[in-house]
Amino acid sequence: MGCFLTVPRSFAQTGEAWVGTWTLNLAQSSYDPANLAPKSATTKIATSGDSYTVITDGVNAAGQKTHEETTYRFDGKDYDVKGAADAKTTRVYTRVDDHHYSYSTKVNGAITTAARVAVTPDGKTRTITVSGRDADGRIIRNFLVWNRAG
Repeated sequence: MGCFLTVPRSFAQTGEAWVGTWTLNLAQSSYDPANLAPKSATTKIATSGDSYTVITDGVNAAGQKTHEETTYRFDGKDYDVKGAADAKTTRVYTRVDDHHYSYSTKVNGAITTAARVAVTPDGKTRTITVSGRDADGRIIRNFLVWNRAG
């Protein structure tokens, strides 16, 4: 009897489990403050050489459509977050391994939140733990669960 292992195409090609399309699972995610939870979100992460592009489209807590886009490298430099609520938002990314990375979000050059990203060994679930303060100074403690789409 044969054994077949199926691996998502993007993971098989890159070896990095976070590359692909992800849908936010609101039922499994938690937001503090809860009233800031989005209504929906989908993220697409693609790679080209040593660069990554992340595009997130969704609907925020107020019911407004959102679109954020960042192209970055794991090199310790600031990268603009296009479409962020504050135009002077940047992120710095740090790679841990093929299933983990972290990033810090800055507004006007000051770190506001830190995030840790992990993808399960089977590549089907991605979690992001975010802590810090938002632009209004509110304490943020979010745990986001994303399911691989398709």
